Amino acid sequence: MSLAPPAIMSTPLRERSLAPDLARGLMLLLIALAHAHMFLAHPTTGFRGYAVDGTALDRTVAGLQVLLVDGRALPMFAALFGYGLARLADRRLRAGVEPRTVKRLVRRRSAWLLAFGFAHALLLFFGDILAAYGLIGLLFAGLLWSRDRVLIRTAWIAAAAHVLVVAALGASAEAAGHANAMPTIISDPLEAALARIMVWSALTSTFYIVSVLPAFAFGIWAARRRLLDEPARHLPLLRRTALWGIGIGVAGGLPLMLVDTQLWHPGGVAGVALYALHSVTGLAAGLGYAALIALVAARPGRAEGPVANALAACGQRSLTCYLLQSVAFTLLFTPQLGNLGARVGDAAASGIAVLIWAATVALAAWMARAGVRGPFEVLLRRLTYRKP
Repeated sequence: MSLAPPAIMSTPLRERSLAPDLARGLMLLLIALAHAHMFLAHPTTGFRGYAVDGTALDRTVAGLQVLLVDGRALPMFAALFGYGLARLADRRLRAGVEPRTVKRLVRRRSAWLLAFGFAHALLLFFGDILAAYGLIGLLFAGLLWSRDRVLIRTAWIAAAAHVLVVAALGASAEAAGHANAMPTIISDPLEAALARIMVWSALTSTFYIVSVLPAFAFGIWAARRRLLDEPARHLPLLRRTALWGIGIGVAGGLPLMLVDTQLWHPGGVAGVALYALHSVTGLAAGLGYAALIALVAARPGRAEGPVANALAACGQRSLTCYLLQSVAFTLLFTPQLGNLGARVGDAAASGIAVLIWAATVALAAWMARAGVRGPFEVLLRRLTYRKP
């Protein structure tokens, strides 16, 4: 009797672990905050894309996001991606599927993520991260079966490459005088689409790869120990990771926060160095955030209450909610449509981002009560497994 049918089934919702879904739901708030200001038409920005001439409130919000959000959400998302992909592979191996079939499954899923990312960038947002995950899955799927020391070595090498790439991007921004070159502010639709694809291609093949790979490798390492599935068994490790990871992220982000809020004006090379420091310490912060959420999920009564249930429902539909954010931002901010990007500042954009995220959480909670899965999750699953 074939063992393949059980392997192609998705994990029943009642059997899903709370921590990964809760982390994805909360992480989408950080993603929304990190993306909203990229739609604004500021003529000149700091290293992280915030206005240099904003109001006191704008600078305060920008400073908090540079310190706690920017460059921190992506590593957290990447760690969860590695964790989820490793658990997917493990479930199918335990169901009796041959390793080579599982590898093909992982690569097929990754190829479709790459295609989703291309469509996302072409139609909506140049800062798409789905394609980076797809590319990582295609190029580095072998890490799912690598030894722990290979995972750790890969993470350190990628982190070193991350520093070099970020430093090059920072130097380029300095040379251009930090002029706002976001494709989201281009008014001509065809020109905007072309610019989105060009920027997306450059980011996906360089910056996003070296940003995602370190946390992706650590996510695989964590999945082997079921840190998020069984957080109560790993409380000391999770506490240390949360404390040190978030602490390193705050310490490494503080100097750039002072720079991007115009409280400190170091020289060009120093500014680039602080930009690189901010970015690489964000890797630690992202892991720390994931550990902190796992600690919250490990508390007694963690699955009770409408808020936790709604956040978990959002996490279970993270692909759909992520894409809906871009749809909302495009409708509200771009010159071709709502054009709010030319009329609001960083603080207002972040407030709108919170409202959009809250709306997706409410929608996901309604879908959970109605027993409806996310449409893009269903589509990806059907394309991956080639069965309805």
